[in-house]
Amino acid sequence: MRRIRIVLAALALGLPAAALTAQQIAVHRDPGCGCCEKWTQQVRAQFGRQVRMIDDAQRKALHKRFGMPADLASCHTAIIDGMAFEGHVPIADMKRALAQRPKGVTGLAVAGMPLGSPGMEVPGQRAQPFIVFAFGPGGKKVFARHGG
Repeated sequence: MRRIRIVLAALALGLPAAALTAQQIAVHRDPGCGCCEKWTQQVRAQFGRQVRMIDDAQRKALHKRFGMPADLASCHTAIIDGMAFEGHVPIADMKRALAQRPKGVTGLAVAGMPLGSPGMEVPGQRAQPFIVFAFGPGGKKVFARHGG
C-alpha cells in the first residue's frame, strides 16, 4: 500500500517514483573547500536529491573502502547509491555509471581540480582537458575523456 501511495504522489508531482524514494547523497570534503559547494549545487540540481556536506579530514579511509587509487584523489568524495565519485566528475558520467553498474567498478574519479570541470568553471578561462577514471576491484581504467 505504501509503494502505491509513493507512486501516486510521484505521478501527481510529475516525478519518477524513484525520485521520492531515492537516498540522500553524502559528500565528504576537505574541510572548508569552496569549489566543492559549486560542484554540489550541480549534483543537487541534476539528481533532485538532498545533499549532505560532511567536512571529513579522514577521507583516505573512505577511499580505501571503495578501492580508490591514491593518485586519483581530489577534494571531495560523493557517495551515491553505493558508488563513490571522487572530485569534479561530470554528472552525465555519474548517471551513466549508476545506470550501467560496470562490473568491477566501485566509483569514478577526476584527479586534482582541472579548470573547467564541473564546479571549477571560470568565466573567460578555457577549460583544461581531463579524464574520468573508473576504479574498483577491476582496476583503474578510462571511463570518459572531456575537452582537448
